[in-house]
Amino acid sequence: MPEQEFLFALDMSGEPPFDRMLADLARCVLGHVGYHASAIDALTGQLGAALTERAASGGRRCEVRFLARAGELEIVVAAAGRPDWRTTWPLPAS
Repeated sequence: MPEQEFLFALDMSGEPPFDRMLADLARCVLGHVGYHASAIDALTGQLGAALTERAASGGRRCEVRFLARAGELEIVVAAAGRPDWRTTWPLPAS
């Protein structure tokens, strides 16, 4: 199977809580890539914490990116006036 490469980005705006919708979306993307439930739980937990931190500081708009390339998945949360939050995990073996 060829190596997976993709970019999935979501521009979110509005009042929190949008964490539940994003957690569901992240679970779908991560499951499609092939992560096991424990990794999906860990990644969505980290993503939720990053979003909660931005909402607590008044952030109402952010971009969430899932980028798979070179055997890794990078997840980035970017919000105006805040440093980007990011995590990188190896892509699961097929």
